[in-house]
Amino acid sequence: MKATHNGAIRRSLGTVGTYTILSVISLIMIIPFLWMLSTSFKEPQKIFTYPPQLIPTTFRFENYADVFKLIPFESFYFNSVYIAFLVVGGTVFFASLAGYAFARIPFAGRNIVFLVLLSAMMIPHEVTAIPMFLFMRELGWIDTHLPLILLPIFGAGGVFGIFVMRQFFITIPKELEEAAMIDGCNRFRIYGQIMLPIAKPGLATLTIFTFVTNWNEFFDPLIFINTRDLMTLPLGLSLFTDEVGTAWHHLMSATVMATVPLLIIFFLAQRQFIEGVAMTGLKE
Repeated sequence: MKATHNGAIRRSLGTVGTYTILSVISLIMIIPFLWMLSTSFKEPQKIFTYPPQLIPTTFRFENYADVFKLIPFESFYFNSVYIAFLVVGGTVFFASLAGYAFARIPFAGRNIVFLVLLSAMMIPHEVTAIPMFLFMRELGWIDTHLPLILLPIFGAGGVFGIFVMRQFFITIPKELEEAAMIDGCNRFRIYGQIMLPIAKPGLATLTIFTFVTNWNEFFDPLIFINTRDLMTLPLGLSLFTDEVGTAWHHLMSATVMATVPLLIIFFLAQRQFIEGVAMTGLKE
């Protein structure tokens, strides 16, 4: 009886210790966000005061209104939103199709082709930047949004999506597919009516990863976009920095507004995201 009691105490202490450590880590990770939010309401001369003020003495809401006056922020926002949604939709569609094929359809050289695709993820993006720029220039796509939409779908981001969806489809019992085939279902019907509904956690995981990556993308817009009206948010935010310095109060205000879609996407799909991360890759 005493041993059982001591074991319960040790488990309770272990749980308390675990939650304490996680709470400290969470606090450390949220500090930059709190500083960003605080700075967005501060006057410029009070941003770097010592000791630092987490809560401003006066809230300057004009910082948010000034963002729309200084740069075409709404244009940058629209560009980022529609590009991100097209990239997410295209990546999820093609990656789920390819992932299903690699997971369920036996064909000659399947594993070799999959390994070749995975090798594309090992090549640094900077290595292919110049050849890709020359290729896009030959197509006449420079200073358009086409490279920002197509390259993530069929590039390394798409390969990552194929990997995620393949690993998830592998965890689905084969008996479901075999039963559907006995009932006369073809591959596309099995994919659309059986596999995709079951794969919602995997789709949510891929959606969040793809959206966050594309939303924060700075390198590709910097290379392919020259016109201000075609800029995306990350590139537009850089306009607050020049040779004189950085307008931190305006930059933080714009960044807070740019963070809102990321929070919305995560909270809408957080349950499926957590389940998808837990299940993806459980089966070889």
